[in-house]
Amino acid sequence: MKTFEDLKVYEKAIDFTVEIFQLTEKSSINLNIKNQLERAALSISNNISEGFELQSNRQFVKFLYYSKGSSGECRNILTVVYRLKQIKPEIYNDLKNKTIEISKQLANFIKYLQKSDIN
Repeated sequence: MKTFEDLKVYEKAIDFTVEIFQLTEKSSINLNIKNQLERAALSISNNISEGFELQSNRQFVKFLYYSKGSSGECRNILTVVYRLKQIKPEIYNDLKNKTIEISKQLANFIKYLQKSDIN
């Protein structure tokens, strides 16, 4: 892996972010919630790329944890939006499942990096 773009979890995060922006563009989600959801979604891939570029495993792991936290934040915001009936159940379930998958991939990647000898 030479760049953060080579990471599958980064690609999933980008795809998720694009879906979130497409959703918020065409929905009637509360403006404050919309802005927070967009920022949290973008933060997932931003932290993966920023941590990678620091070229330190310890720092990279720290930023992957931030990404994982942002994924949880998205899941929480999506739950609020769903309960406010601002998105359909099938959209909610699809996006929620994608955040869970991203979180799992991040957790596995963190474990891998923590076990490696690279600092």
